[in-house]
Amino acid sequence: KTKIFCTLGPACWSEEGLLELIDAGMNVARFNFSHGDHASHLSCLTRLRGALAKRPNKNVAIMLDTKGPEIRTGFLANKGKVTIQKDSLIELTTDYEFLGDETKIACSYPQLPQSVKVGGSVLVADGSLVLTVTEIKDNGIVCRANNTATLGERKNMNLPGCKVLLPTLTEKDEDDLINFGLVHGIDYIAASFVRTGQDIDNIRKVLGPRGRGIKIIAKIESHEGMENFDEILAKTDGIMVARGDLGMEIPPETVFLAQKMMIRKANLAGKPVVTATQMLESMITAPRPTRAECTDVANAVLDGTDAVMLSGESANGDYPTQAVEVMSATCLQAETAIHYNDVYQSLRNAVLEVNGPMETAEAVASSA
Repeated sequence: KTKIFCTLGPACWSEEGLLELIDAGMNVARFNFSHGDHASHLSCLTRLRGALAKRPNKNVAIMLDTKGPEIRTGFLANKGKVTIQKDSLIELTTDYEFLGDETKIACSYPQLPQSVKVGGSVLVADGSLVLTVTEIKDNGIVCRANNTATLGERKNMNLPGCKVLLPTLTEKDEDDLINFGLVHGIDYIAASFVRTGQDIDNIRKVLGPRGRGIKIIAKIESHEGMENFDEILAKTDGIMVARGDLGMEIPPETVFLAQKMMIRKANLAGKPVVTATQMLESMITAPRPTRAECTDVANAVLDGTDAVMLSGESANGDYPTQAVEVMSATCLQAETAIHYNDVYQSLRNAVLEVNGPMETAEAVASSA
């Protein structure tokens, strides 16, 4: 019952590799537009459709995952890496032409000084460097390093708890939706960094009449998205619990609570929900998962997720097919522990409590 989303990449995008994923249980193919160009994605899509033609009894939906807004560090004077020492002061400047060193690094976000507060945190390179803001300037901020870390060029940055003043749908995203998604008949859009219900309206406006049949899955990966979850859920077609960036925006020990809350609310709304990120991360390099990873997948199923997703495991891992097989086997085992009638009654009672008695036609259909 639980569906499996697989991110396509060099590890699996040959026709033979795609056939293996299809046979192993892939239900949705994710095209990650944070990487690659239209030509490379089209080439992969063509091979996928060729593989599906050889499996006429199989159906695989196509999902375009937008890049979304991002904040990155700039380039370095030595074109290599810099080491930031613990307790050292480092300035982040909004002058993106500046070539950085150990004391000053450029940031691609012009509104950085307006978005942060003294005492707030800045996470760099997936949290490998944690900074605390000590001073705010007109064109940047000064931070103290909480740990020692070595950074390369153009590393991602997160501002936990801050309102980021960037559009959810960038010019690149619009181009990807119009000139790839609409042209090549995708089924789903995974909209990155959705923060308000208005973001969903904006995406539908870009898609226009031609994109009426495309379903939107809102990726919740920020504190603001969590705060506005109810209005997002009301407007979107589905939810993705994007635990990677979300774990940078909220304390990691609270991610499981966020996951359970979003899955439960999506279940009550009757909308599909996908749980994603680092589900079988160790299988990028190992043929077997850790026990904790299998438990994570199983608990997502027990929480009520409709689908689980593989990212690096299938896109660039050493064992893409095995990862899908393990994911499928784990989901099947977890489903044997679910008492579906109890789940149905629980959801039904919760919905009745919120919405009142069903209409006659709905009650008849529900009892069929």
